[in-house]
Parts: sequence; C-alpha cells; structure tokens
Amino acid sequence: MATILSVSGSPSATSRTARLLRHLDDRLRRQGHEVTPLDVRTLPAEALLGADFRHPAITGATALFEQADAVVIGTPVYKAAYSGLLKSLLDLLPQYALAGKTVLPLATGGSTAHVLAIDYALRPVLSSMGAAHIVQGWFTLDKDVTVAADGTTAVAPAAAEALARVTDDFSAALDIRARATRTPALAPTG
Repeated sequence: MATILSVSGSPSATSRTARLLRHLDDRLRRQGHEVTPLDVRTLPAEALLGADFRHPAITGATALFEQADAVVIGTPVYKAAYSGLLKSLLDLLPQYALAGKTVLPLATGGSTAHVLAIDYALRPVLSSMGAAHIVQGWFTLDKDVTVAADGTTAVAPAAAEALARVTDDFSAALDIRARATRTPALAPTG
C-alpha cells in the first residue's frame, strides 16, 4: 500500500482541520496505507517566515514530501483561500515537490460561500508543484466537525459519508496507480 503524508495547514492548536485529517488518517490506515501526519503549525515560525530552506525542521518536512507516495493537504479557508501558514510551507518546498504524487485536497470553513476555495485557490498551486493526479477534494463546514464527550472527533453523518467517499476514491486512485507502475515479469524467451 501507499505511504501518505497528511498535512494540516491550520495555525490553531484546536483545529477542526487537523481533527478532520486525523479522522481520515485512521480510515486510510484501516485500508492498509502508512500515514504520517504533519501539522505545519509545529514547524518553527522563524524558519517559515524567514524562508530558511536549510533549517532542520524544513529539510525534515521536505524529506517527508519526498518519501510520500501521496499527500492529503487540509486547510482552513481564510479570506476565501488556503491558510497563509500552508502557503509558507509550500513556498519553501522544491518547485516539483508533488511530482508523481496523488493529492487529496481538503478544506474546512464556516460558510458554504467558500466551497470553491479548493478549486480556485489550492488546486492550481498543487498542480504547479507537479502533482501527478489531484483527486476530487472536499470542503467541510466547521459545524460538522465536533469533539465528542470522549475526546474523539465526531463528524456529522452527511459530511462523514461524503468524506468517506472522497477518501475511498483517493485510496482507490492510489491502488490503480500502484498497479500501473508495477513492471510485469518478462516471460522467458528461447
């Protein structure tokens, strides 16, 4: 199965975006994928804002992108676009950091007025970074992601169903890509 990097571009420690990603990470793990979470907010601000490409935390994040077969990128929508924190990281990655990778873009926000932010703000950047395949993304309303009494993430039923569908489509795309890249054994000649 695939190695997946799951990136949260939210600056908040109590982020619905990060909660939603970790919820989807669990589904992907149950499907047999290896998932590594990356919360951009944990990277040093001075390295991100100072464009310190050589900072160990930035080189470490870059290595995670290099090692991944696929990437899930989640962001809250601010001012009708993806977060500035996510942009700070994307700006420090190599131009083609997503080359050959399948990408699932996700966004959260307070209003359906921002539902197209994935397509007009995030998708073009992911494409310019060389993503081989950007699957259908999904926008989830903040109110549909809550914390249950036991501390787990609860997703409203309609949102959970839609997210399961896009996550499963992403996983299926990874399986198809893996089969397509396998080299068939050559028959002996003679």
